[in-house]
Amino acid sequence: MLRIQSKAHGSCDIDDKQLIRFANGLFGFEKHTEFALLDATQHPFYWLQSLRDVDISFLLINPYLFRSDYVLEVPDSDIEEIGSPDPDDILVFAIVTVPEDVREMTANLQGPLIINRRDGLGRQSIHLNSTWKTRHRIIGEADSTQDNAC
Repeated sequence: MLRIQSKAHGSCDIDDKQLIRFANGLFGFEKHTEFALLDATQHPFYWLQSLRDVDISFLLINPYLFRSDYVLEVPDSDIEEIGSPDPDDILVFAIVTVPEDVREMTANLQGPLIINRRDGLGRQSIHLNSTWKTRHRIIGEADSTQDNAC
């Protein structure tokens, strides 16, 4: 167990399995390479907390939860960078932006976070399919994809 300071939870204990190393950091936050993946108080969200700076944290969501048609297409080199894990060991997250009106929150599906949960290695990638943008409305798109279900 490791005790960390987090923006969302204050001081908390985490398991080593929650530690994620991003060799290149995240886009715009390249100096932040060590993170902890924490549950958020509201399901289905998570927090990615920088271990370097308590004020740097990102709200995350699994994109498949609100876009059933999302398919991860990233360069093979990005998968190799996180150790070429088995598909079952890959976690995929999108960074969430929450404006004042939470109904307008969006997720960045163009820049997914891919994580090898077995080895604790992560990478922010650029999706190869230009359909996916940096701002997809979570609530509106979840509603529309459910309406299209058979």
